[in-house]
Parts: sequence; structure tokens; C-alpha cells
Amino acid sequence: MEIKGSLLEDVHLGLKLPANESKLALVRGIYFYYHYKCDGVNDVSWGCGYRTLQTICSWIKNQLDLQGSKFAPEVPSIIELQKALVEIGDKNPSFIGSRQWIGSVEVSYCLDHFYKIPCRILHCRNIEELQKHASDINDHFIQYGSPVMMGGDRDCSSKGLLGITETEDGVFLLILDPHFYGPPVSQEKLQKEGWIKWCKVNDLDPSSFYNLCFPLIKAF
Repeated sequence: MEIKGSLLEDVHLGLKLPANESKLALVRGIYFYYHYKCDGVNDVSWGCGYRTLQTICSWIKNQLDLQGSKFAPEVPSIIELQKALVEIGDKNPSFIGSRQWIGSVEVSYCLDHFYKIPCRILHCRNIEELQKHASDINDHFIQYGSPVMMGGDRDCSSKGLLGITETEDGVFLLILDPHFYGPPVSQEKLQKEGWIKWCKVNDLDPSSFYNLCFPLIKAF
């Protein structure tokens, strides 16, 4: 799937940090912002997990290219991702072409299938546990620098996690929202409208659990 010309890259750059930040760790390296309908497929209301996965795949491909790897597959399409999940036995054949969403576990399967990248899954029962794991998230961005998939149950909207910072007011996550749809816009407009933003952990859904998928590939 080759659509890079219509996608923006590194849309978090230039975004204002939360006030009084004291500890900061961010994604390192180039990624492309995949979102609803970005390739002509109308995935509104069900495709957010696929789009976050594609954003992560774009980062991984760029890293493999930088490392001179001969194995750097293009970012797979939604239908290719669905076929892969059927091929590995995670889904039934009826999954192909469906509007069924995917979460962090399926993301880990796809990253292993397409790129041979292992992942770590972190399950947080609530936002209190998520906040307690702030140091683990920070360590991931320091050690690996790869973007993270974040999904949940009550809060079932997929999120790309691109960074973390601690302030006097609490822990903030840098969230890339794949739910944008429409013609290509500027990075500044995406930031102004909140499609990429710093989100306080305490402002997330208190009744939801959260699963995070950490791709274990280091930024070059």
C-alpha cells in the first residue's frame, strides 16, 4: 500500500508541552499519520485499531530502511491485516472484509507476522494502574523509542501513544488519534483540533481497562 504522498509525518513536532513538565520521553524516528479513510477505505467507526497499527508499521518500515535491512515490507492494508489474522489462526475466514475492530493483542500478532517484531503487552485494569506504570512507559520510550498501541474496553477508541511526561499536575500521555477523516490538512490544524495532544491520565475513562502494545524494536 503506497499512499505516503497524502499522509503527514511526525505530526507531534512543535506541539506545546504541558506546563511544568519535569520528565519527558518521546517517540524517536519518522512515522506517517494513518487515520480514517486515508487510503479511500471507509472505515469510520471500526477501523481505528488498524490505523494505529499502520502508523506503527510506517515507523518500523522506516527504521528497517535506515538500518539497511533487506526485509522491510510496505505498510499493509486493512484487508491484508485481516487476511494475516486469519492465516495465523486468530480469526475465522469471515473476518476478511468485515468491519470488526482489532485491539492491542491483534496488533502484536500482526507486527510479528509482517515484520518479525516481538511485542510486550501491558494490561492496566484502570487509570490508577496506568498511572502507576508511568515509569515503564517512560522506560520504553527511552530504551526503544517506538510508538505504542493503546486500546481498552469501555474506552474502545484506539490511540497511538507517542510519549509521556510528568508534571506537577500529574502524568500526561502524548496521544495520536486515528479518528480524523477528511482531506489532508496541516500539522498545525491537527494539533489545534486535538488529533494529536497531551492527555492527562486522570482524564481518561475511569471505568475502562487499557491494554498497551509495546513494539520491541529500538530506534536507529
